[in-house]
Amino acid sequence: MRADFYLIAKPRFREEPLRLVCELARKAHDSGQPTLVLARDRAQAEALDDLLWAFDDDAYVPHQIAGDEEDELAPVLIVPPEMDVPLRPLLINLRDAAVEGDFERVLEVVPADDAARGPLRARWTQYKARGLQVSKHDM
Repeated sequence: MRADFYLIAKPRFREEPLRLVCELARKAHDSGQPTLVLARDRAQAEALDDLLWAFDDDAYVPHQIAGDEEDELAPVLIVPPEMDVPLRPLLINLRDAAVEGDFERVLEVVPADDAARGPLRARWTQYKARGLQVSKHDM
């Protein structure tokens, strides 16, 4: 198992952090990996849903917000906290806590704001203590 932390640095991601989530979801989809995006709240899930339709004119990332019987068919499933769905091997975590459970890889998006990075440093330590291979990527 591994945890990858994506540190937002580029202006296009600073202005619109969910754009990085779209890029990560597209990469996962292009490589054939079903992905679960754990949204912080319903509003974030809806904003990501909208952005996935519009972030790139040349890309289509099949996705939906969790909540119907066809959830398992969506290559990218966006999950607000009130929904309970089975984990997938690849997760993009936008929530405030480290992901618990069985998965192969979790992607953590780290905001450019230094104040927001503190909890993610703690999460890095939690994943490492659980035996995950951790790495960071400047974006």
